[in-house]
Amino acid sequence: MTKRGSAAQLATLLRDAITRLNRRVRQTRPVGDLTVTQLSALTSLELAGALTPRELADTERVQPPTMTRIVAKLEERGLVQRTPHPTDGRQVILAATESGRAVLARFERARDEWLAQRLAELSAEERDTLRRAAEILQKIARG
Repeated sequence: MTKRGSAAQLATLLRDAITRLNRRVRQTRPVGDLTVTQLSALTSLELAGALTPRELADTERVQPPTMTRIVAKLEERGLVQRTPHPTDGRQVILAATESGRAVLARFERARDEWLAQRLAELSAEERDTLRRAAEILQKIARG
């Protein structure tokens, strides 16, 4: 087996594992709360600080009418606020509210608790291996 072949096989293995783990972590959320799409939009606003509706739609890779519906639901719950755009009177700026940030923190805690429980089931050696793998994955992501 060549280095290229083994790297390609490893890439497939890692991609599959990361995708499945990400999906499982994303599914871990308080029952009856936000949809995955609403949570993603709220997270994007929190990470960016503030975005126009169009920027948020682009970030989330959805059409503007879809984002309009998502934002309306978040606004109804008091998780997002609109403010006038500082330079373009036709635009608004969207940002997470304090309540929105609290919801995100609750979701993060639920996800961290789920993952911590799974990690606690592993051996110390396996957790150490994952700690090193996490550092390497962060390096790859930055590169």
